[in-house]
Amino acid sequence: MNYSRAEENYLKTIYHLSEKGDNVTTNAIAEVLSTKPASVSDMIKKLDSKRLVNYVKYKGVTLTDDGRKIALWVIRKHRLWEVFLLEKLKFNWDEVHEVAEQLEHIKSVPMIERLDEFLGYPKFDPHGDPIPDAKGNFNHQVISLKLSECKRGRQYKVVSVDDSNSTFLQYLDKVGIGIGTTLKILDAMAFDNSLEIEVDSRNRKIVSQQVSENILVCEFHSKD
Repeated sequence: MNYSRAEENYLKTIYHLSEKGDNVTTNAIAEVLSTKPASVSDMIKKLDSKRLVNYVKYKGVTLTDDGRKIALWVIRKHRLWEVFLLEKLKFNWDEVHEVAEQLEHIKSVPMIERLDEFLGYPKFDPHGDPIPDAKGNFNHQVISLKLSECKRGRQYKVVSVDDSNSTFLQYLDKVGIGIGTTLKILDAMAFDNSLEIEVDSRNRKIVSQQVSENILVCEFHSKD
C-alpha cells in the first residue's frame, strides 16, 4: 500500500519523538510539524484506521509494527540521500537535511538499494545518525553521551549532533567542530554552564550549554 507524504511525515515524526522516551502527544507532534493539534488528531484517526498507530487518550500515540516499518523506511531513504548529497554533490552538511526531506518520499525500492550500493553501504549519515538497513535494523549504533555530561581533562570524539538546524551546523563549522573532531574539556563555568574546550588538540573555544547539550560524543582513544 502506498502512503501519502503527509502520512509518512507523521509516522517519521512519531518515531523520532518516541525515541526520546516521552509520551508522544498530539501537541508534541503539532509543534514539530508546525500545525494545529486538531489537524494532528484528524491524521492520527486516519493512521489508526490503517493500523499504523495506536492512540490511547491521555497516554499518547505509539506506532504499530507496520507503522514502525514505514517510519524506518523513510528514515533510511532520508539518511542515504543525505550521504549522497554531501559526498557526491558536495552540499554542505547544513544543507542536506532540507533537500533530503523531499527525496525521502521516493517510492522505488530498487533505486534506494542501488543508491546504498553506490555509496558503499554507509553506516552513518553526515550528522552521525545510524542508517537502518533494508530490514529496518540498526546494526552500527554508537553509545554516546552529551558533551555537557563529559568529564574535565578527558578527550572525546564527536559522533553525532542532536540538532540538524542549519544555523547550528553553520556555527559548528565556524568553530571547527564536525563528526570525528576530538574535543577535550578544559574547564566548566559555574555561572552559565558553558565549557572551555580544546578542538583537535589545537584551538581553544568557549561553547554555551545549549551547544554542548546538542553535541554527542564518545570517549576518544588513539586507536579509534
